[in-house]
Amino acid sequence: MPSAPTTADLQEARSRIAGKVHRTPLMASAALSDAAGATVLLKCENLQRAGAFKARGATNAVFALTDAEAARGVCTHSSGNHGQALALAARTRGIPCSVVMPDDAPAVKRAAVLGYGADVVPCAPTLAARESTLAEVAERTGATFVHPYEDPRVIAGQATAAAEVLDEADVDLILTPVGGGGLFAGTSLACRAFAPRVEVLGAEPAAVDDAARSLASGERAEAPAGITVADGLRTRLGALPFAILRDHARTIVTVDEASIVSAMRFVWERTKLIIEPSSAVPVAAALGGAVRGRGRVAIVLSGGNVDLDHLPFGKS
Repeated sequence: MPSAPTTADLQEARSRIAGKVHRTPLMASAALSDAAGATVLLKCENLQRAGAFKARGATNAVFALTDAEAARGVCTHSSGNHGQALALAARTRGIPCSVVMPDDAPAVKRAAVLGYGADVVPCAPTLAARESTLAEVAERTGATFVHPYEDPRVIAGQATAAAEVLDEADVDLILTPVGGGGLFAGTSLACRAFAPRVEVLGAEPAAVDDAARSLASGERAEAPAGITVADGLRTRLGALPFAILRDHARTIVTVDEASIVSAMRFVWERTKLIIEPSSAVPVAAALGGAVRGRGRVAIVLSGGNVDLDHLPFGKS
């Protein structure tokens, strides 16, 4: 397992991606503050390039490559935001990118990856098929595999969202969603490095609560078997993020499916921001009382890539 990013790595990531990704707004929400019982600020990564915070980590990883590595390109497997983010970062640097995508990946996400100029390599919808197909691509092309959350360069890139929050506001707590753990771990590293007094809290769907169970037990739990509307979080907590979060003694709260859908609708209706279900998970935690009385709280809205034809609150 690679080592966790250092403070120097975080600082280099900020410099490396400056001007290549958006410095997203930090927006106050009176409605959410009133409902949550705390002063809530929203870090709008739903307005990020490629529609999600993943652009930060992918861009840092791509631009950290040597010229020789870059010439051979990058590759990954993804059915969601990481594939789009890596494709965009590769296009920005002008290098090849291959994304292995399962046959059942949403057509809109496949189209987005293609739209950014990457090659889409189809595979069967299993983790084993993804990994074997990716290995074939890497061997054939010599491309560098950029993992969505086990790569220290990716985690350092994700940390820049929290670093921007700390630049702009005096907050007491930062709340993020948790899937593979790259954003949560990056946020934890940023706060420890630049504002140690700031608490970091994760939020996870109760149906896929392996990360919460991992941190509670001290042992990394197996991949989640449940189903959640927040499909971007239905992945096992990574080994490197787990090691970082365990070392930092972070905790995670869980939320049920109804509260995720309700929180997503709340944000759409009251803030006029388009967010995906994964972004609604920390909002659901806040609305459920997780931050009540905890001062000034920044919630990272992780992304806004949502299928408008299949909104979870589309029917009354």
